[in-house]
Amino acid sequence: MIEARHLRVLRAVAATGSFSAAGRELGCTQPAVSQQIKALESSVGTPLLVRGGREMRLTQSGEALVRHAAGILAGLTAAEEEVAAIAGLRAGRVRLVSFPSGSSTLVPTALAALRAAHPGTRVSLEEAEPPRSVEMLREGDCDIALAFRYEGATGPEDGDGKGEREGEREREGEGDGEWNDLVVRPLLTDRLVGLVPEGHRLARTRSVGIGELAGEPWIAGCPRCRGQLVRVCESAGFTPRIDFATDDYPAVVGLVAAGLGVAVLPELAIESVRGKGVRTVTVEPVVRREIVALTLPDLARVPAVAATLDRLAEAAAR
Repeated sequence: MIEARHLRVLRAVAATGSFSAAGRELGCTQPAVSQQIKALESSVGTPLLVRGGREMRLTQSGEALVRHAAGILAGLTAAEEEVAAIAGLRAGRVRLVSFPSGSSTLVPTALAALRAAHPGTRVSLEEAEPPRSVEMLREGDCDIALAFRYEGATGPEDGDGKGEREGEREREGEGDGEWNDLVVRPLLTDRLVGLVPEGHRLARTRSVGIGELAGEPWIAGCPRCRGQLVRVCESAGFTPRIDFATDDYPAVVGLVAAGLGVAVLPELAIESVRGKGVRTVTVEPVVRREIVALTLPDLARVPAVAATLDRLAEAAAR
């Protein structure tokens, strides 16, 4: 195998014409130069220099190697400089995937702080709900996945058949039910709250039992949130009548404001939507979801990824 240090010695000998002159240029002894050349000739399996008295002449193989050495060494130098810049956070790229309410609340604050501290680091953002976001991380399509899971949730995550498939993936370790192979950075715990129209009979009630909403039409959120809603309602003795389902939180708020139903949304989602015509109420029993940032163990040691995780944690703390 050809080593870069051997190529540097060969270039110095070719430029100076002797081992001793090359040694002076490189800051080493003449025997050390001779030893490096012998090692290089052994690696390539052919002589590279013809020794005639005090003069050194390149063989045809030596000339070819010196000709290529310039580009090889220049590429190595550029690579060393680029790696040093990434390690020092003067450069770098992070691919972030987040669910929508995280994108509109945690991510902007975190990325603004990251850019202020490390302007050379670039972050791309794509939206995906778990478990898809976790799959993207494992498949190498992102470096950090912002994800969530409901406290105590097991099995299917929605009621349209998709939840059953996702539940199977989680039991097999393919969904986000198994995070043992990932670095998990806890960010915050997000509580679910009820959302009712402003003129609703319970609009001015501080706390509402989920059973008090049994006869209401419902607007449900993402598949995972929809599955959680069904489980909570069924534990209270009824199955919710879901008239509308949408992943768009502003649409959920708009539908509730129009008097078309009630909803249960995470506080983080409500924080990102300034809706009119709705009231939030505390729902019993309390349901929470854990918000986390996930990455792979090797990626966690990359400076730009580590810095992004830190900024996400700081944004969540605020």
